[in-house]
Amino acid sequence: MRAARRPARARLRDRFAASDPGLLRLTAGLRTAGAIALAVAALALLGTDVPHLVAGALAAMVATFAIREKQRGQQAVTLALGLPVALASMTLAAALHSNLVAGDVCFVLLIFCAVYGRRFGDRGTALGLIGFQIYFVSLFVGATVSGLPELYGAVALAFGCSALVRFALVPETPTGVLERLREAFRARLAQLLSAQVELLGAGPQDADRALERVREGTARLHETALLIQGRLAEGTTDEAVARLVQRRIADAEIAAERLGLSLLAARGAERADTLALHLPGAPIPSGGRQPVREEATVTLRRDLEALRLLVLHPVGETSGTALSHVRNRLLGYRDEENLPDASPAVQDAFRAVGEAARAVLGLRIALGGPQDESDDSPATARSREELDAEDAVLDAGEEALSEEPAGLRRPTTRAAVQVAVGSTLAMVGGELLSSDRWYWAVLTCWIVFLNTASTGEILVKGYRRLLGTVLGVLAGIVLAGAVGQHTWTAFALVLLFVFAMFYSAPLSYTLSSFFVTAALGLLYTLLHTYSLSVLVLRIQETALGAACGVIAAALVLPVQTDRRTNELLATVLERLGEVTRSAVEQLSGGPPVELLDQARDLDQALADLRAATKPLTHPVTPLRARRETARHVVALLETCAYHARSLAATAELLPTHPSIAADPRLRRAAGRIAHNIEAITEHVTDEHATAGIETGPSIASLLGRAGPGAPRYGRVTDRVLRHLQRLDEGVAGLARPLGVPVRTSDGT
Repeated sequence: MRAARRPARARLRDRFAASDPGLLRLTAGLRTAGAIALAVAALALLGTDVPHLVAGALAAMVATFAIREKQRGQQAVTLALGLPVALASMTLAAALHSNLVAGDVCFVLLIFCAVYGRRFGDRGTALGLIGFQIYFVSLFVGATVSGLPELYGAVALAFGCSALVRFALVPETPTGVLERLREAFRARLAQLLSAQVELLGAGPQDADRALERVREGTARLHETALLIQGRLAEGTTDEAVARLVQRRIADAEIAAERLGLSLLAARGAERADTLALHLPGAPIPSGGRQPVREEATVTLRRDLEALRLLVLHPVGETSGTALSHVRNRLLGYRDEENLPDASPAVQDAFRAVGEAARAVLGLRIALGGPQDESDDSPATARSREELDAEDAVLDAGEEALSEEPAGLRRPTTRAAVQVAVGSTLAMVGGELLSSDRWYWAVLTCWIVFLNTASTGEILVKGYRRLLGTVLGVLAGIVLAGAVGQHTWTAFALVLLFVFAMFYSAPLSYTLSSFFVTAALGLLYTLLHTYSLSVLVLRIQETALGAACGVIAAALVLPVQTDRRTNELLATVLERLGEVTRSAVEQLSGGPPVELLDQARDLDQALADLRAATKPLTHPVTPLRARRETARHVVALLETCAYHARSLAATAELLPTHPSIAADPRLRRAAGRIAHNIEAITEHVTDEHATAGIETGPSIASLLGRAGPGAPRYGRVTDRVLRHLQRLDEGVAGLARPLGVPVRTSDGT
């Protein structure tokens, strides 16, 4: 098979695409380092001295990383507006250079305005960031009124170099980013399939490690799917195409996740399958520790490898006869008569392989257009017809706008007040430590508030910045001694560290802080202001700034971690209830609704909750019981979200899929799930709530499900019942960790 002999270069490309979806981190690092290098080179050719080289380098960095808009036209406008903002900020800093009180007051007002500007979207955020950072650069290089003309020239040149790199040397278009994200999704899907193959045959000693790989692969695939969803609107010219790709990505993700659950069930872990997949660190259930011993397992392993090869085959490239034969065989498992003689759990794994092959086929058609159909088997032709019918009924829906809080309850206003207070404290304390380097404390206070929303998040971020700063200071001591006064060697290392800082930023804030501190140590060397006491002072100022940020967050309009997580938890439960109700209503024969957007909103709400619980799940937290509770609740919600997404995907198949028919009895069977979600939501939002959840007979028994002899077109499929049952169990499982009363169906 030609696909089996993939060149090493293609394998390396896939591995890199999977590690950095969309090459977003690589692009950010290259673009920022390139802008700095170009600005320094241009200024050096003009004979600029070292302080102005440093000012130009820092201005180029700010002009590059501050702009986050996706469309090139919007980026150009923001960059053009950013230059006068930068010059005005530098002028203000230079004019107030000798007036300590006025300078401090204006700096605090600037900080407030910069943070408040976030309410105006990406452009407001970028302009506020440019204003604050250029003021900081002015303090760093000691800008004065007499030196402004040369500094103006350095900053203007830096902005021009940033524009050149952004739009010409390292261009990035929404279409290109989306294409690379698709490649990353394909690569991560292949990695997940490899982990699932390992899980299938893992022995008792390797079972936990294999399951952990499946967990990681599932989470990374979901992360990439969310990134794609966030880029679809800008990366496609046709809304119908965007919705088609979104649907096919969701199908592939759900099919891959279901395949993993089926493999767990085949190992004898059916009752604990969903929780075992989503709970980090949970061992594989004891019933699933032994590998499957059936003869059909050899065929299953072969088919999993074949499915992986189908995923890896480049989209748009003609598939040979061998690949067509493999595709036909895998799609054949969607028909009962093609399943091998095996236990029900292993047969279900083969069904999952067939559904995953169908999802891969749909994804290839959505991304690469019509495929060669000459070698199609009847099963493959039927799958294509189903996909075509689904594509025909996809329609765009409008998203409802949410009402934003006003006044001090608005997050941007609250954060602006908190940062202003924290920066004032940092300014006073910083000047007590050093009248020359006090701005490091203010910078740290500012940074710990970026992309944080609760006291706990600020505390964790401050701790990570302090740790990275300490390690960076140690590295700076070594590098300063090694580089000495070799200017260009120091600049080369600074570029390397800047690239590493932006490349590692989404992965580790500690690592990013380490690189920026090491780079600053080299900049101090270039400015002839380096000393061990300066680097030690940076640690002190960083610790002070982080402490002031935490104090301001805790005392000024505080948002406690518990309160924020409860708000986000309630949002997740509301989104879960919406998706479940809409899917069940459609499966019961109700009018079609926009399920894709509802499922996307659920995924985003769950991602926000997962980020907000990081302070509770951090390894250094002393509250071990709360950490385990938070992890358990998030895992259960991820399980529920998976089954809700699957129900939504199945409901959207209703108009076109011959094996799924509307069944009005589902409304009654799913009523308990809806009631339990509402009861848990009420308990989360109101500590005095007395509502409890209900437990009782299985969903299938509530449904009064038709027997095996009932017509296939007249009953709900086994898969719908399985997802409803697991969703019912997952929602009920939330009651114990959240302290919600449980009542049986007889009222006890």
